[in-house]
Amino acid sequence: MENMARILIFAGIVLLLAGLIFLGISKLGIAGFKLPGDLYIKKGNTSIYFPVVSCILISLILTLIFNLISRR
Repeated sequence: MENMARILIFAGIVLLLAGLIFLGISKLGIAGFKLPGDLYIKKGNTSIYFPVVSCILISLILTLIFNLISRR
Protein backbone atom coordinates (compact mmCIF):
# COMPACT_ATOMS: atom_id res chain seq x y z
CA MET A 1 0.00 0.00 0.00
CA GLU A 2 2.87 2.37 0.75
CA ASN A 3 4.34 1.89 -2.72
CA MET A 4 1.03 2.77 -4.36
CA ALA A 5 0.76 5.89 -2.20
CA ARG A 6 4.26 6.98 -3.21
CA ILE A 7 3.49 6.41 -6.88
CA LEU A 8 0.30 8.48 -6.62
CA ILE A 9 2.10 11.30 -4.81
CA PHE A 10 4.87 11.29 -7.42
CA ALA A 11 2.33 11.29 -10.26
CA GLY A 12 0.49 14.17 -8.61
CA ILE A 13 3.66 16.22 -8.31
CA VAL A 14 4.55 15.52 -11.95
CA LEU A 15 1.05 16.57 -13.08
CA LEU A 16 1.22 19.73 -10.96
CA LEU A 17 4.59 20.68 -12.46
CA ALA A 18 3.35 19.95 -15.99
CA GLY A 19 0.29 22.11 -15.37
CA LEU A 20 2.42 24.98 -14.08
CA ILE A 21 4.73 24.72 -17.08
CA PHE A 22 1.81 24.78 -19.52
CA LEU A 23 0.24 27.71 -17.65
CA GLY A 24 3.52 29.62 -17.79
CA ILE A 25 3.93 28.90 -21.50
CA SER A 26 0.41 30.11 -22.24
CA LYS A 27 0.97 33.31 -20.22
CA LEU A 28 4.10 34.03 -22.27
CA GLY A 29 2.07 33.77 -25.46
CA ILE A 30 3.99 30.82 -26.84
CA ALA A 31 1.68 28.72 -29.00
CA GLY A 32 1.39 24.97 -28.54
CA PHE A 33 3.81 22.86 -30.49
CA LYS A 34 2.62 21.56 -33.85
CA LEU A 35 4.97 19.11 -35.46
CA PRO A 36 5.01 18.08 -39.10
CA GLY A 37 2.78 15.03 -39.36
CA ASP A 38 0.09 16.31 -37.01
CA LEU A 39 -3.26 16.23 -38.76
CA TYR A 40 -5.34 19.40 -39.08
CA ILE A 41 -8.56 19.24 -41.07
CA LYS A 42 -10.80 22.27 -41.59
CA LYS A 43 -14.06 22.11 -43.50
CA GLY A 44 -16.53 24.93 -43.16
CA ASN A 45 -17.18 25.67 -39.50
CA THR A 46 -15.63 22.41 -38.32
CA SER A 47 -11.97 21.89 -37.57
CA ILE A 48 -10.26 18.75 -36.28
CA TYR A 49 -6.71 18.65 -34.92
CA PHE A 50 -5.14 15.28 -34.16
CA PRO A 51 -1.50 15.44 -33.02
CA VAL A 52 -0.24 12.08 -34.33
CA VAL A 53 3.49 12.85 -34.27
CA SER A 54 3.22 14.80 -31.02
CA CYS A 55 1.56 11.80 -29.33
CA ILE A 56 4.30 9.47 -30.60
CA LEU A 57 7.02 11.83 -29.36
CA ILE A 58 5.41 12.19 -25.91
CA SER A 59 4.98 8.41 -25.72
CA LEU A 60 8.66 7.84 -26.49
CA ILE A 61 9.79 10.39 -23.91
CA LEU A 62 7.54 8.95 -21.19
CA THR A 63 8.65 5.40 -22.03
CA LEU A 64 12.29 6.41 -21.63
CA ILE A 65 11.59 8.18 -18.33
CA PHE A 66 9.63 5.27 -16.87
CA ASN A 67 12.26 2.76 -18.00
CA LEU A 68 14.98 4.79 -16.32
CA ILE A 69 12.94 5.04 -13.11
CA SER A 70 12.08 1.33 -13.04
CA ARG A 71 15.71 0.18 -13.39
CA ARG A 72 16.48 1.20 -9.82
